[in-house]
Amino acid sequence: MEKKADTVSWIAADLAASYAPDRVLLLQLEGCVIKIQSNSTELIQRLSEYYRGFIGGRTPDLSVMAFETDEPVFGHEFIKKEPEPGKTRIKEEYFDLKDGRIVRKLLTGMHFVFGRGINIAVGKCVDNYNQVVNFINNRYIESMLKSGCMLFHSAGVVLKSKGLAIAGFAGKGKSTLALNLVGRGMKFLSNDRVMVKSHDGGVTMYGIPKLPRINPGTVLASPMLKSVIPEKERAEFESIHPDKLWELEHKYDVDIAAIFGADRFVLTADLMALVIINWDRESGAPFALNEVDLERRLDLVRAYMKSPGLFFEMSGDITPPDFSERAFVNVMKNVRVYEITGSVNFDEAADQCIGLLENDKSGSLSIKAGK
Repeated sequence: MEKKADTVSWIAADLAASYAPDRVLLLQLEGCVIKIQSNSTELIQRLSEYYRGFIGGRTPDLSVMAFETDEPVFGHEFIKKEPEPGKTRIKEEYFDLKDGRIVRKLLTGMHFVFGRGINIAVGKCVDNYNQVVNFINNRYIESMLKSGCMLFHSAGVVLKSKGLAIAGFAGKGKSTLALNLVGRGMKFLSNDRVMVKSHDGGVTMYGIPKLPRINPGTVLASPMLKSVIPEKERAEFESIHPDKLWELEHKYDVDIAAIFGADRFVLTADLMALVIINWDRESGAPFALNEVDLERRLDLVRAYMKSPGLFFEMSGDITPPDFSERAFVNVMKNVRVYEITGSVNFDEAADQCIGLLENDKSGSLSIKAGK
């Protein structure tokens, strides 16, 4: 495609005329049915396998079209998206149209076009189906945020309908702790994004249907995850010093159903507590888990607050959500918050987290003293 695209609607019509998106997949998520259309049978098959625990539904609430093509040329000069605090690599660029936005992934050349109910992924979708998954999930996140949810940078696990959110600054190990808890019998809700909504009856947390992507250090630290890394690659990672593994950026998907069993992936629960991991690998202090008052510890808010980024579109007569720091404090007023400090100890952290939920009595959480 070499024509200059001025609107999302023009792009959608042009692509649909060129590539018949006649393969269809329906996803039934929490309160939302998503219809996926594509011209690629292989892509639909891959997405069907990926989302196999969430296939179903009838009347769609939103639609996504994924076109398998060469990288498109839309004829615009894109603007580089500056990396988030703590990051250095620029991964995306974007251009705003009259009725929406185009986002281009620099590494893969994938383009994502969205606006006014139209959602399009175009490019080498099969080779980059994980980016298509992210786009589908981003459309779901946007719909939930517009319904009043806040977006947390957290993992989520569930014990008997009681939800626990796990946050932490970069590299602290929230995915490792979450999977440790799932290995001990909890259900998995989300790996890196949790949506939270307060109401008269309390606070509800919603997960995202994305498999956790973990680094080799997380795999090697847990025998139950052994099958995630091929044997030859595992031997290579085992030769690397643990401190280096902690920082290594090389991700693997964890198939929750295959490793932990069916019905272990859920998308909603009552949020009973938030645990913020703030320990230090070089700390000589003992492990500790203590309840904190966010009003006095505003420094911890940035560990879990998350902006929706480039993939959030605010249009129509919807009141823009409040993504301020104060809003992230207020939504947690009726949820207990804990900070983990001292030396790294995943087994002790898992014990304490299980204790938080097991000891819950009518919304009042009691805390075990750190060993």
